Amino acid sequence: MSLIVVSPLGRIAEMAVRHRVRDMVSLLSDGHDFHRPGLIAPERHLVLRMHDIGCASAGRMTGPQDAQVAQLIAFARAWDRAAPLLIHCWMGISRSPAAALVAALAVMPETDERDLALRLRKASPFATPNARLVALGDALLGREERLTAAVKHIGRGADADGNAPFVLPLDAGEAADG
Repeated sequence: MSLIVVSPLGRIAEMAVRHRVRDMVSLLSDGHDFHRPGLIAPERHLVLRMHDIGCASAGRMTGPQDAQVAQLIAFARAWDRAAPLLIHCWMGISRSPAAALVAALAVMPETDERDLALRLRKASPFATPNARLVALGDALLGREERLTAAVKHIGRGADADGNAPFVLPLDAGEAADG
């Protein structure tokens, strides 16, 4: 079973151990330092520094950039899928769910965007994927704005405290426990 585990920063060690992950993507702004769980080797950890904003930049904040999303896509495609992939951000609500969608389509390009977005909503009523990260992934993967439309279709997630990790199964018929 191919899974992507989405987590807030505060629960990455727990999720890494519970799901026996070996690969991890961190999407955090500068200054958010943390300890990588020991079971994840440094070369299997991608750190992307970005703020959770819907534009390229705003004042001192920098949103997701093309080059970062290209790195995410390349990292996802190099993931062997023998163990789940852990993707996290500060709260596990915006950047990491967006990155999970992009990673899923990078490794399973035959996936229907709307079905994937509905699976995301089923897995997490709180996820509100970062629109800029979704749009950049959509463009870089050649999805012709279908991913962007699918995310708009599921709408904004419910309010959350950022303590609700979830698991996104990549195969439509699979279910997963958080």
